Amino acid sequence: MAINIKTISDSFSSCAQLSVEQVAEAAEAGFKTIVNNRPDGEGGAEQPASADIRKAAEAAGLVYVHIPVVPGQMTDAQVSELADQLPALPQPILGFCKGGMRATNIYQQALAKNGA
Repeated sequence: MAINIKTISDSFSSCAQLSVEQVAEAAEAGFKTIVNNRPDGEGGAEQPASADIRKAAEAAGLVYVHIPVVPGQMTDAQVSELADQLPALPQPILGFCKGGMRATNIYQQALAKNGA
């Protein structure tokens, strides 16, 4: 199934939960980094594990970051973790969570923290 990608800026886009198979599609679309903001198990047994997505991302030559955020409970520490990593992450970045909103929100807050 094709990824439904929402472009936020030239350097960042977001989407809903990626499957292991869609990681290669993300690489083919030109993304260099995947940021997973979904806690393992949030979507039940059908949700792919972060470790499996990491393995697929690394096999496709992508950088993989996992900063799990519980819906409605994003912390300053999580925002700071992404803000600290952003300058070194290859772009463009594809962030995902259940629907894409947490990924977008944490990215925008991390940018603000970095003064962008």
